[in-house]
Amino acid sequence: MAVVDTEGLVVSANDGLAALLGADAASLRHRAAADLVDLAADNRAWHAYREVLRGHRSRLRCTRRLKHPDGRSLWAEVTVAPVPRSRHLLLSVADVSDRRELQDRLRHLQMHDPVTRLPNRTLFFERLTSALENSSYDSYDAYGDGDGGTGRIGLCYLDLDGFKAVNDTLGHRIGDQLLAAVAARLSECAERDGYARGGGHLVARLGGDEFAILVEDSTGTEQLTDLAGAVLAAVQRPFDLAGQRLSVSASIGVVERPAAGTTVNGLMQAAETTQYWAKADGKARWTLFDPERNAHRMTRQALSSTLRPAVDRGEFTLEYQPLVGMADGTVSGVEALVRWNHPRFGSLAPNRFIGIAEEDGSIVQLGRWVLRTACRQAGRWRADHPDAPPLFVSVNVAVRQVWDSDLVADVAEILDETGLAPGLLQLELTESAVMGSAGRPLRALQALSEMGVRIAIDDFGTGYSNLAYLSRLPVSVLKLDGSFVRGFQDEAHPNPADEVIVEAMVDLAHRLGLTVTAECVETAGQADRLRRIGCDTGQGWWYSRAVAPERIAEMIRGGGRVA
Repeated sequence: MAVVDTEGLVVSANDGLAALLGADAASLRHRAAADLVDLAADNRAWHAYREVLRGHRSRLRCTRRLKHPDGRSLWAEVTVAPVPRSRHLLLSVADVSDRRELQDRLRHLQMHDPVTRLPNRTLFFERLTSALENSSYDSYDAYGDGDGGTGRIGLCYLDLDGFKAVNDTLGHRIGDQLLAAVAARLSECAERDGYARGGGHLVARLGGDEFAILVEDSTGTEQLTDLAGAVLAAVQRPFDLAGQRLSVSASIGVVERPAAGTTVNGLMQAAETTQYWAKADGKARWTLFDPERNAHRMTRQALSSTLRPAVDRGEFTLEYQPLVGMADGTVSGVEALVRWNHPRFGSLAPNRFIGIAEEDGSIVQLGRWVLRTACRQAGRWRADHPDAPPLFVSVNVAVRQVWDSDLVADVAEILDETGLAPGLLQLELTESAVMGSAGRPLRALQALSEMGVRIAIDDFGTGYSNLAYLSRLPVSVLKLDGSFVRGFQDEAHPNPADEVIVEAMVDLAHRLGLTVTAECVETAGQADRLRRIGCDTGQGWWYSRAVAPERIAEMIRGGGRVA
């Protein structure tokens, strides 16, 4: 300890302080106390110390790292406080090196993975946060000449392919050895790249078989992709562990961008998403973050999260595309096509959300709404125009509607509710769904057919094409996939093979007692050729786009012809 006057000079010091500083107690008198414990090196501590000297602050306590004359360093806890009933202050300095060393050891254990000895998730995020916070300062040195760093940041986010199989077959002990061996190779790659480019990289184990390599002051995308390629090659070399030769691969998501404006969550989300793409694209590869692909994913995610309540909010509408008899040009039916009037993305066609609905199961709720709305509309046309030939309505049905709901009961209930005759309803299922039908789907199709509902195979010619099923299924209509019709577009130089294939399919359907609808008819030439081949019904922009129900009513009043 030492007694200090209001000018900050030592009045007297005891032998303990002298021994701590490696000096003689008498030699410390009249020296600036702040110099003895290096308080001026820290602006905050220096300001607080001056406040205590002036009597504006009651106490200062801080930790300083001091240099002993013999060359060793020590950590000291410094306290400065007024002496009661005196104008002097008491400076107290305690050697806390042992305590600090224990804290450092505990922190190291807390911040490092025990299996691989790498920094763990906590330390990784601490370092990443610090790197992003300091990026705006690191890009320029004190003189503003831009030599402090690149101001960019990169991340390789890695997940081992097939690691679970190693744990399951060889046990967790071998699995841990494999993780440690992988960690060593990652560290070698990072050290080699960091040495070559003059920067340090942090390699961390984030958990399980997930690792990350953080590249501060990256030089651009090429650096990160080169590093990812080196990591990929290193991981794919066989590992010899406990008499076992193991081979694994990795999927790596690569992100490189300016650090300014980048957040921890944003960077990690991009890296995790890109690593998922690498897995989905076939594994054993690195994939670079693609903003457009991510925007599509974000849009898809936004649609997925709002799809179910959108039905209740009434955001869906139906449009109807005429199905025109090729022999006389009259409208015999319409296909109901659903549109989503999304409050953020505007009007969305079915290809934007039907796949999502099938994945998350909301297709059952949506499909039931489409079926009910279409049948109700068809019943309204019939009631409003009793003297006109009735139009049937065709509704698409997803396979999941057959498996996850009682489609037969739903159809029966809706037909009874709307008063629509079963013969005026046609259900469309894709070829891939129908051709392999067995069990519940087949029983549902048979029950619907016995009810009087027509069954159509949509996109015929592109799926399994198991023709043996055609004679056994209760199907009444084949809808030729639009790819066959598009083959007729070059009217000046037609491809004879296209016509032969379509003619064969039409002839087969007719011999089985089925009618044929050609989709995607866009020109008069296509319509003429399809009519000569024998197609019964045409559908496409040549006749009409999908239109509102009122437009269909006008066609009915006009004698069933499109304008």
